[in-house]
Amino acid sequence: MTPAPSKQREMEQEAQSSQSSEAAAKAVLLEECEEQFGLLQKLQNEIILADTEANDDQSNEAVNRLIAVTSELEQWQEMEPKLLTTSPEVLLAVGKEELQRLNNQLKMVLSCSQAKLDAQKKILKREQTWQAEKKEALNAVCEKITRLQHENEKSEHSVLQDMKRKINNLKDYHGSLMEMLSDMLAEHFPLPDPHGNGTKKKRAAAYDAEINLISLSEIIERLTNKTLETPHDPYVTTDDTFWPPYTEMLLRNGIATRHPEDCNKIRLENFFGI
Repeated sequence: MTPAPSKQREMEQEAQSSQSSEAAAKAVLLEECEEQFGLLQKLQNEIILADTEANDDQSNEAVNRLIAVTSELEQWQEMEPKLLTTSPEVLLAVGKEELQRLNNQLKMVLSCSQAKLDAQKKILKREQTWQAEKKEALNAVCEKITRLQHENEKSEHSVLQDMKRKINNLKDYHGSLMEMLSDMLAEHFPLPDPHGNGTKKKRAAAYDAEINLISLSEIIERLTNKTLETPHDPYVTTDDTFWPPYTEMLLRNGIATRHPEDCNKIRLENFFGI
């Protein structure tokens, strides 16, 4: 058996020989490229020299040269390109280097594509979460609308009846309050009686018996109706039917107020900012 160190030396020698062969192949390829480049430079110099020596009068030669260049171009286009070298070592080294360069470029493209894909996945996940939340909110709203519509269809008639009942109760309560107010005013604030008890002087100063006085309740009702019906002109003109003591009592107690320019007009005090 061959010892292990000898195998390792052989492998190292093979790697060194492979590297030296690749280096030699690259050197050969570079030499051929330099030769071709030198040839192209020589041709370019000849063309430049020929152009500088040409005169404007030699138009025929220029046309002939153009025809020749065109035909040569067609020949070059029809000609199949030849490799600079056919050495397997050179072609292997160049191909390996080109594949490595292409592999690095593809790795960079893959990395960029992977980063873009990850970003798009995050955006997609965020959009799906937002869509799920919106669907949940939409379903909740639709369910609530359906429930409210169902409840309204069931309770519309009952709500209407309940409102009618409340309105009737309010009207009855308002009527009872007005009756109680009228009874109270009639009891505590009656119209003066010329045939009642009292001195002759007081009865004479009270009012003229031929005038039909209106009660305090009616006075307040007229003031209230006037204020509600024509709030822009809430004043009521007092006449002989208004008993002066009741009018004065309303004014002194802040229930009514006089017109600032006409003392014969009064209005209900603005209790609620009407």
